[in-house]
Amino acid sequence: MKLAVMPTSLTSRSQRFMLAEWWRSIDQLTLMLLLCLLCAGLVLSMAASPAASHRLGILSPFHFLLRHGVFALAGFSGAVFVSLFEPRGARRIGVLALIGAMVVMAALPSIGYEVKGAVRWVKIGPFSLQPSEFAKPAFIIFAAWMFSAAKRDPNVPAVLIVLAVYAALILLLITQPDFGQSFLLTLCFAAVFFFAGMSLGWLIVMLAVTSLGAFGAYLALPHVRSRVAAFLSPDRSDSYQTDKALEAIAGGGFFGRGPGEGAVKYALPDGHTDFIFAVSVEEFGFLISALLIVLIAAFVVRAFSNALRLNDQFCQLATAGLATLIGMQAIINLFVNLNMAPSKGMTLPFISYGGSSLLSLCFTAGLILAFTRRRPGAYRMG
Repeated sequence: MKLAVMPTSLTSRSQRFMLAEWWRSIDQLTLMLLLCLLCAGLVLSMAASPAASHRLGILSPFHFLLRHGVFALAGFSGAVFVSLFEPRGARRIGVLALIGAMVVMAALPSIGYEVKGAVRWVKIGPFSLQPSEFAKPAFIIFAAWMFSAAKRDPNVPAVLIVLAVYAALILLLITQPDFGQSFLLTLCFAAVFFFAGMSLGWLIVMLAVTSLGAFGAYLALPHVRSRVAAFLSPDRSDSYQTDKALEAIAGGGFFGRGPGEGAVKYALPDGHTDFIFAVSVEEFGFLISALLIVLIAAFVVRAFSNALRLNDQFCQLATAGLATLIGMQAIINLFVNLNMAPSKGMTLPFISYGGSSLLSLCFTAGLILAFTRRRPGAYRMG
């Protein structure tokens, strides 16, 4: 029995149609903003990489730039791939990512390795993976799915299910420990809870429990107390990195010292990661660096604008929640750079070096692109 073989011309024509349909339906402005942010991250990685390599004794001055380039290319490709899915398929990817991330996080005490007193990473060949980075957008997808299902069927115990998963995630994060990610996850969960129109009483209870947990962490854990003390009383605590970041920002002024002319970055331990904004201001000035903030803000505002016009409640909640994640992470990072918040160990979205962070943020962007595609009946008329 002979099998029918599809002609090559028909296959290529089908692929061209699929790509053309994808390009027609994708939110091209969001895609271009993502590409601009990734390119800006590469430029700043080029500026910060020599200092980071020198400080760590790495011979190649552009070691971190090359790795950043690999992650950026993989992340953008992954975002495009995820954006090809229908909302149902993207939702399934999100739920599977949540399950996978939680399984790996639970196994970290056995398979993970310690960095600066925290066990958050697992080795995969020459690279490291931080599963909690992927748990954040995946949890938002899961929460949006549950809350939208409860709107269709009031018998679905969405609040209890989501709270149980949230509590499990927080427990896994605290055992690492990672209070910065716990704080960000809580903010995003509260936002999705609010967007879904859930009971205000539940939200107040959740925020009260979170506040008590944060206070308990402050009392019980020395490193949490030291970070808060460094923020509240910098003259009596070790605030070296924040002081250097402020020095870099002050030295750059409005117009900067010039590309490659930064000096403080050689003394800034996390200048290529959490404090990349300080390096940006030192070399390119505050006026140019402010464009980074504008680009991130434009990405977030565009996502919210699309979410408001979507018909499907799940897509609305997921898009708004994912945009909140990117926006809140950017705000926290900028506040830390400007000494307006205690150090959190959080990257500037799409800009900072960090493989897991960059890949998970591109995954987040890909999900936003998938949920906001212009499909028949997806958007309200007018």
